[in-house]
Amino acid sequence: MVAAVQQDRFLRFGAVAEMIGLSRSTVWRMEQEGKFPKRVQLGSKSVAWRQSDLNAWMSAR
Repeated sequence: MVAAVQQDRFLRFGAVAEMIGLSRSTVWRMEQEGKFPKRVQLGSKSVAWRQSDLNAWMSAR
């Protein structure tokens, strides 16, 4: 039997804002202070956050 591997999802800012209720500028400031998960560069003009990182951050709060 093969174990199922759960893939991490990448969430764009709209989904992140809906999930955590913070503004774009607050998220940016908290990232700079090391108080929020770092974004991942997906392309030259595209960023997202790992859902697992956000879940861990919310659990730790």
